[in-house]
Amino acid sequence: MSKTPRRRPLRRGAAFAFGLLVLGLLAILVDAWPGMGKGAAGARAQRMAASAQWSGAGFENPQPLWNDILGSVTTFGRASAVMVPESPIPVEAHDGSRFALPPATGLRVTWLGHSTMLVEIDGHRFLTDPIFDGRASPVTWAGPARWYAPPVPLQGLPPLDAVVLSHDHYDHLQMETVLALADRVPLWVVPLGVGAHLEYWGIPSDRIVELDWWEATQIGDLTLTCTPARHASGRHLLDQNATLWAGWSFGGPQHRVFFSGDTGLFPALRDIGERLGPFDLTMIEVGAYNAAWPDWHIGPEQAVKAHQMLRGKAFLPVHWGLWNLAAHGWTEPVERALVAAESAGVAIAVPRPGQSIEPEALPPVERWWPALPWRSASEDPIVSTAMGERLSD
Repeated sequence: MSKTPRRRPLRRGAAFAFGLLVLGLLAILVDAWPGMGKGAAGARAQRMAASAQWSGAGFENPQPLWNDILGSVTTFGRASAVMVPESPIPVEAHDGSRFALPPATGLRVTWLGHSTMLVEIDGHRFLTDPIFDGRASPVTWAGPARWYAPPVPLQGLPPLDAVVLSHDHYDHLQMETVLALADRVPLWVVPLGVGAHLEYWGIPSDRIVELDWWEATQIGDLTLTCTPARHASGRHLLDQNATLWAGWSFGGPQHRVFFSGDTGLFPALRDIGERLGPFDLTMIEVGAYNAAWPDWHIGPEQAVKAHQMLRGKAFLPVHWGLWNLAAHGWTEPVERALVAAESAGVAIAVPRPGQSIEPEALPPVERWWPALPWRSASEDPIVSTAMGERLSD
């Protein structure tokens, strides 16, 4: 007797389940599609191809990124038990009314979490890598969720001269925030190729300035310079390194500030300091590091080294305290940064989210985070590759 009749219900069930899976995946893709942005074309793509950083297939770092794939997998077997906060973070929430008064020293920075800062410098105001929505993801229902609401609501922000973006990863460029700021921001200053995402989301092309490394734009009497960084880009599997990543120098008539974006340690940090420094304040990422990929993110100790290479005066650790994108404890980046800064004799500021600082009048460090276990630099060293002799000269 043939067994075919008994197999048909199983086949139909499997086909039905497969169809549901395909429909589910399509629904997810449709939901995520706008947030993934859009690739460059036409004159924008031609300008990117003319960049010294363009390889033909994408942008490249002068010092390639080293990855230990096996080490990346095994890392999560020894992940910290305190990767996320167990109690609410003490945020300094306010309505933004303080911004009605200019900074007494001419330079004030308000840390809003991760890499979002309001920079007030010599009469100008800039917002870096703004994230005011919920997740570092192309969708609103999945991906890393922020630990607290924005300390200052969007409507509490003062008038801005520009938004400055370092690269297009989801924890630095968020479609929902771009849409919310679209009518309020006169200028978006971004690395090569990132403007394609902004235009796709409705930002007019005449309000977008795209720069290559070492190129600059003038905003009043302030020079905003796109500086090299050692990182990567991409919002989905097929657009890896299709846009440029960068740091930024804000050079006003009285003050200078540096924002690292995401970066590993690299020799040209010294060149940035020599050409554009010294800096009254460096805002350098310290979180989301791993010894298996030490060139992607600089780590706390190397951030202090970068601060010195840049000829910085005061140091503000950023890229931590909003979500944890690595396996270390959530307070570990700031603990290690404090130890490294003290050892090097570097002035450091560690504001609460929402707190404003003036580098010329730094407040004493207040340990507003809980005392939790963390690994020291000797236990888990982060050492970027391909530094050569420039690290010690």
